[in-house]
Amino acid sequence: MEFTEVIKNRYSVRAYKSVPIEDEKLNEVLEAARLAPTACNLQPFQFIVIHTKGKEEDLKHICRVPWFSQAPIIICACAIESEGWVRKDGTNYSFIDLAIAVDHLILAATNLGLGTCWVGAFDVKAAREVLKIPAGVEPLIFIPLGYSNDQAGAKYRKPIEELVRYEQY
Repeated sequence: MEFTEVIKNRYSVRAYKSVPIEDEKLNEVLEAARLAPTACNLQPFQFIVIHTKGKEEDLKHICRVPWFSQAPIIICACAIESEGWVRKDGTNYSFIDLAIAVDHLILAATNLGLGTCWVGAFDVKAAREVLKIPAGVEPLIFIPLGYSNDQAGAKYRKPIEELVRYEQY
């Protein structure tokens, strides 16, 4: 698929088929995330790949929407703030680096015919308990990954004129 088409075709999937994901495709989306640029190339993140079959009850504690554990795989994207580059004003870039990596992962999945959804509304405490995430590792995003069983709805975005300024604010 042409890159512009990948961007246009990506949408938040909220229904998944029970078809397993081929290992090659899983590896390709993870590799896309690994290759994402990060501040000073520090790569301050970890991904936890969860095969959902047999873990549906545990996953309900993390996120209660019914489609969450429908996907055959869920990826938990975690930032490690202590490993992130810190700008002179104290801004830690680990969350930004992780967001870029997740975007690479999601676009690669779309290119491979897989559906995803960026999930930030989840129970952090339950995620830590169920996935045994240690202190200092921040679960930020969950990404269900699978073959879509729904259709893209209308996509609204602000007009470019509302988002872009030239030369100064």
